[in-house]
Amino acid sequence: MAWTANVSMLAMLATRPELAAPPRPGRLEEALSSRLFLGISPRLAALPAVDPPPSLAPWEILHVARRHARGAVRATWFPAAGAARGAVLLAPPWHARGRAYFHRRGRIEALRAAGYHSLTVDLPNFGGSGPPAGYFDRDLGAAADALERRCPGLPLHFWGVSSGGYWGHPLLAAEARFAGAMFEDVSPHLLEWAWRLAPRGRPCYLLFRMLFRRGYRFLDARRQAAASRAARTAYAAGGADPGIPAADSVELARRAGGELVLVPGAGHLEAIKRAGPAVLDLALATFAAAGGIANRRSRR
Repeated sequence: MAWTANVSMLAMLATRPELAAPPRPGRLEEALSSRLFLGISPRLAALPAVDPPPSLAPWEILHVARRHARGAVRATWFPAAGAARGAVLLAPPWHARGRAYFHRRGRIEALRAAGYHSLTVDLPNFGGSGPPAGYFDRDLGAAADALERRCPGLPLHFWGVSSGGYWGHPLLAAEARFAGAMFEDVSPHLLEWAWRLAPRGRPCYLLFRMLFRRGYRFLDARRQAAASRAARTAYAAGGADPGIPAADSVELARRAGGELVLVPGAGHLEAIKRAGPAVLDLALATFAAAGGIANRRSRR
């Protein structure tokens, strides 16, 4: 791997504890707690969906039926160049442009060149996806269903950034179909992130923790990471992220038994900007190793 940035690489494979995922809250608690969660989440301007640029052609817009609610989530399909070796679900951050966030920084191009189909998906309320209905991992699961139908027999992988990566943790703890996982700039708990960056909302965060104890535990990505069923996992994070201390990123990687690229001086969503080759190389290496494991298992 020819990395051109000054990064710290930490391996955690030997230290992963074996823990069960926290149980999902009941239907009523999930419904009520998700409403409070959204009520205290950052506000973003509603922007129309943006088509991919010509440089990312060919691509196809999909409307994916939801598992648990009416309506659909919107996604974009990017086929691999040539014979495919796997498929990757990409979940964006809490970003006004939703899945269009992935139109830059080379993730789709790197995946396509390496032989991976990819599917970018909008979280609820973004880019034409339906309104929120419970926790967002449910909609990521629906997108994974669509990707699996398109790519039967191929290893599936997950790549989530910030909020998208956060919601990917309970999905990977609940489902064994993902071989590899890559996460960027993920907080171990979004309410802890909000506690640091939006202190005015602290009474609401305490109220959430008091009223929805089971939901709070379920939303702890550290607990979900320890129960991840992916064969290989990796993380990338900025060493100067004001909302996610470096120690939090180290702990998430340790819980998942994965690897971490920590980029000194990088803030939130800046690891890919400052150390793009390192982040892309780590993701591709993780997926390649995980795909090999999945293929060996399928031949048994």
